[in-house]
Amino acid sequence: MKIFIKIIIFFCITSVLIIQKTAAEEKIKIGLLVPITGQNSEIGKSIIKSVRLAVNKIDNSSIEIFPKDTASNPEITLRNAKKLYEDGIKIIIGPVFNENLIYLDELQDVTFLSLTNKIINNPENIISTGINANSQLKTIKKFQKLNEINKTILLIPKENYKEEIEKAIKQSKIKIKEVFYYDSDPTKLTKQIEKITKYYQRKQNLEDEIKRLKKSNEGNKEKKIKKLEKRDTLGKVNFDSVIISDFDESLKSITTSLLYTDVSPKKIYFITLNQWFDKSLLKETNLQPIYFPSINKENYNKFIKTYHQTFDEYPNQLSFLSYDLVGLVYYLTLQNNLIIDKKMFQKKNIFKGKMGIFEVKNNKINHTLNFYKAEDNNFKEIF
Repeated sequence: MKIFIKIIIFFCITSVLIIQKTAAEEKIKIGLLVPITGQNSEIGKSIIKSVRLAVNKIDNSSIEIFPKDTASNPEITLRNAKKLYEDGIKIIIGPVFNENLIYLDELQDVTFLSLTNKIINNPENIISTGINANSQLKTIKKFQKLNEINKTILLIPKENYKEEIEKAIKQSKIKIKEVFYYDSDPTKLTKQIEKITKYYQRKQNLEDEIKRLKKSNEGNKEKKIKKLEKRDTLGKVNFDSVIISDFDESLKSITTSLLYTDVSPKKIYFITLNQWFDKSLLKETNLQPIYFPSINKENYNKFIKTYHQTFDEYPNQLSFLSYDLVGLVYYLTLQNNLIIDKKMFQKKNIFKGKMGIFEVKNNKINHTLNFYKAEDNNFKEIF
């Protein structure tokens, strides 16, 4: 019996050693297509540095990274992608920008992990790895449920990401009362928000009530009138929350218009999309609290600190995503018996990265996100 056990142990140890030797000999070649030259070169260089951090963190000599320039040009992107393919590389992180994807369907044997968050009309061999609208709306849906939010309106700019968000509404099955499309032009925006919030009707309600009180014999009517005269409108809006699918100054223009029409974030939930912890939101106290889905802030801060300590500069936001993508490729390669092919992203897999959880299935990637609010000069985690 003892001899039998020793034989089993011998074969187990031998098998482990063989696997370790094979893993050591098998190279995991990962291409990297980013703008190294041109107007977006700083983004590309930041991504390369974050990939170096990821490789050092994994600490496995089998990983080899092969960076190539896109120069933010679709033709140059294709040319350098072909060079990577000729070197036997079948998995490439990049390109960064959606417009550089247009010719990459020529390389059907190569899988590109683009950093874009757009998923519509991409070539079949492109996997969008950015935080897409579907992942964000699914997270907002969870927030709706936790807070019993039932009357959400969604504001979408006519000019940008209209189709992406419309598709995400269907995929996420989020509960939306009504969708409105607006012009980013400030001269048109305010009038549109006035219509959406029925501002003039509520303003008229106030005037009518003041007139009624003046003609009435009600007790303390003067006190009531003075109280009403301090208000801008009378009557509630027909929604309990608003999702604003915009960013930067456009987002602030929308919230300003809502405040102008007497819609306050103290009474109505102001929700937006991933803001990457834009610190300018903390200065806009009149739009607070404002809620949004995003990546894991604690890990993001740690990454920024490590990056700064290593390179004496601060990273681009996309660097954090590219850092995780190296780990994702390494993990899926091990799951796929060290074979790099299309099957890696077809199987259902869950990868816990620094920015959050990556859900991989059918050549698509979605993210399980955290949820935050900007309030009192701080970003507070809700879940």
